Amino acid sequence: MEFLGHTTLQHTKKYVQLERALFQNQSDEFVCKIAKTPEEAMALIELGFEYINEINHVYLYRKRK
Repeated sequence: MEFLGHTTLQHTKKYVQLERALFQNQSDEFVCKIAKTPEEAMALIELGFEYINEINHVYLYRKRK
């Protein structure tokens, strides 16, 4: 509750229930890819990958398995 910044336990319970309902059938495992050019990034996005971060001009993407 404190970590999430909620003022009441009821708020935390609602978010936990929502998270379980939305993601109960999804794995916590990901396929990770990198893109160095805008064309590579566009191809990954079209395949369903989501942008995560940029490190040293390399763009990181992931998609659930």
